[in-house]
Amino acid sequence: MNESPSTGQTDLDFDLEAWLRLLLAPGITPSRGLAALGAFGNAAAVIGAGRSALVALGLGADTINAFKSPDMPLLHRASAWLSRPGNALLPIHAPGYPARLGELPGAPLALWLSGQAALLAEPQLAIVGSRNPTHAGRATAQAFASHLASAGLVITSGLAEGIDAAAHVGALAAGGGTVAVLGCGPDHAYPAANAALTARIVEHGLLVSEYPPGTPPLKHHFPARNRLISGLALGVLVVEAAVRSGSLITARLAGEQ
Repeated sequence: MNESPSTGQTDLDFDLEAWLRLLLAPGITPSRGLAALGAFGNAAAVIGAGRSALVALGLGADTINAFKSPDMPLLHRASAWLSRPGNALLPIHAPGYPARLGELPGAPLALWLSGQAALLAEPQLAIVGSRNPTHAGRATAQAFASHLASAGLVITSGLAEGIDAAAHVGALAAGGGTVAVLGCGPDHAYPAANAALTARIVEHGLLVSEYPPGTPPLKHHFPARNRLISGLALGVLVVEAAVRSGSLITARLAGEQ
C-alpha cells in the first residue's frame, strides 16, 4: 500500500494504513492492542517499533511479522470496503468513539461502521430477545421500538431473527434511528433472512462491528458482541428470552456496566 486509500477518513487524525496493519495482525486482542498503543503512543509507532521492543511487550512472532509484512490482499480488501460511501473505521482514541463503550474492559480497538455514523452520538436503548418469539412477543418488541424511536431514542440490537429484527423494523417504521451490532464483518448480511433489513439499516441506520471485512459469522463472536450492544446503550429491554440465552447475557452485562 504505497498510496493511502481514499476512505473518507480525512476528518480523523490517524494513520489508516498503520491502523489496518495493527487491527488485521493475528494475536492482537483489545488488551494487547491497548497496551501497545499505551507503550508507543499511536498505531504508526507500534508498527514502526523494533522487534525487540515489541517482543518485550509480549507480542508473538506471528503478530510482529504481520506488522512488518502484512497480508496485502487482506489490507486491500479492508481498504476497498472503506473506500465505499458510508463506510468508516473509528479507532478507540478518535473523536466520536462512544465514551461509554470505551470505558468497558476489552473495548474494541476500533469500530467498523456502515451507514449513519452520527447515530453513535445519540442516546440509545437496546432491545433484545428470542430468535423464535411468539407473535405477541414480536409485536410487543416492534411496538416498543416504534414508540421509543418516536421519542428520540436510537434502538440498538443485534440483527438476529426474531425480537432483534422486530426492534430494528419498529424503529425504522417510526422514522427513527437504529444501530445493528454484528457478530461478523460489516460486509456480511447475516442472517441471510435479514438481508433486505440489513440494506435498510445501512441506508437509514448504522451497522457496527468490531470485526474487519471478510470475517465470517463465527459462533463465539455473538456472545462477544453482546457487550457492545449493552455498552452502547443507556439501558436494555429484554422481550421473551430463554433462561440460557444471549439476550440474558446482554442483560447481565448491562447490570454489570
